[in-house]
Amino acid sequence: MQAILNGVLESLRIGVGFLWTAAWAIIMGLTITSLVQVYVSKEQMASVLGDGDLSGLTKATAFGAASSGCSFGAVAIGKGLFKKGAHAVNFLAFMFASTNLIIELGLMILILLGWEFLVAELLGGLILIAVMAVIVHLTLPENLFDEVRETLNERDRESGVTEDPTCGMEGTDEHTLETDGGETLKFCSAGCMETYRQEKSSHGGWREELLSWGGWYKIGNQYRKEWSMIWTDIIAGFLISGFVIVFIPQWVWETLFIQGDGLLVTAENAIMGVTVAVISFVGSIGNVPFAVALWTGGVSFAGVIAFVYADLITIPVLNVYRKYYGWKVMLYILSVFFVTMAFSGFLMELLFDALDIVPNLAGGETATEKTYFKLDYTFYLNLIAFAFSGFLLYVYRRGLGAPGQYRDPVCGMRTNDEGASASHDGATYHFCSKTCKRTFEEEPTEFADQSPQIASHDHDH
Repeated sequence: MQAILNGVLESLRIGVGFLWTAAWAIIMGLTITSLVQVYVSKEQMASVLGDGDLSGLTKATAFGAASSGCSFGAVAIGKGLFKKGAHAVNFLAFMFASTNLIIELGLMILILLGWEFLVAELLGGLILIAVMAVIVHLTLPENLFDEVRETLNERDRESGVTEDPTCGMEGTDEHTLETDGGETLKFCSAGCMETYRQEKSSHGGWREELLSWGGWYKIGNQYRKEWSMIWTDIIAGFLISGFVIVFIPQWVWETLFIQGDGLLVTAENAIMGVTVAVISFVGSIGNVPFAVALWTGGVSFAGVIAFVYADLITIPVLNVYRKYYGWKVMLYILSVFFVTMAFSGFLMELLFDALDIVPNLAGGETATEKTYFKLDYTFYLNLIAFAFSGFLLYVYRRGLGAPGQYRDPVCGMRTNDEGASASHDGATYHFCSKTCKRTFEEEPTEFADQSPQIASHDHDH
């Protein structure tokens, strides 16, 4: 019993230690991603991605790299692009890029696995897209995809589903907004609805925006949204990695991944790396610490990098494909992605072996030997990162520079006096949506304990 308890404590020490080591990189990456998301326009993306040629593929890759790294978010946005007419190869490329070529993922790989894996991730990400494009162009059942696209659009028309104009994901009745022209817009979340309001009230270019509280409020809002999408994957990935390192014995990895040299060994390792990823349930950038556990366990370079590539075909993500597109398209995507990811991992080891840059763990510290919490550059970078993260969240929570002089008492969003409103005890409250108004009217005393108008020092000047 004591041995198990010691193992659990050691697992937590390693998992939290990994998280501490990479924290500043994650925060920096998400901050840069938020800046890109706020100030790089992606309007009419689907029309740009309509053709399956090299230009469309290149733009899909660029758009994906500028997006966030949540596997489920990438799949949902990809669905929106597909419904609007994006060619299959382009919306699949978008998903690959948004989960393999993003800044926060690259920084995590650099910190936890080393520069060799970072190069393999970036170069391999481009190879993934190129190989996938060739396979899709050779095998795509176009009639099936056309039928599925029509079915998706018909289903949405019948059920009244509308897409979030901010991110392209499915809007909900909980987050609605009426425009001046009487049009009702639906958003996937309060954050996206607020982003839409911010964009409509923007003034000046990005330089002017960054010199105003309003600009930083947008970044703070986007930063919060980015965290809300991936924090569970990150925490799960780091904690699971600690338990995998401590509790899974070496013989398990030696059984699953054939040891030795040769093309067949490399191919088996790459295939097994993707297979382990499918059943790991760890997606998004949370699979990087799991990859560290595999690397520490002696899994080959091909197996580890193929595992990192494969966050778009974990069982939970496959289930989303099934719900969106049906069994046939889900199996097609699984087949294309599996072959692409395994082949790319296989190719990366061959290339790195030819260049003699395959990393070697021999002589390095193991995860159990490392001291994670000490006064070094990680400590000071984390202090700076946490302080900056706190600044962004403070700007968002205080609503500094946000449009509107009133705060919705239900959700806390900024709003003005043109939308829904209600009176209670002689005070008038303004709401961002009819949903928040209805919630207020059901239990007004629960929300009426704060001033409906924001203090003047919160305004952008």
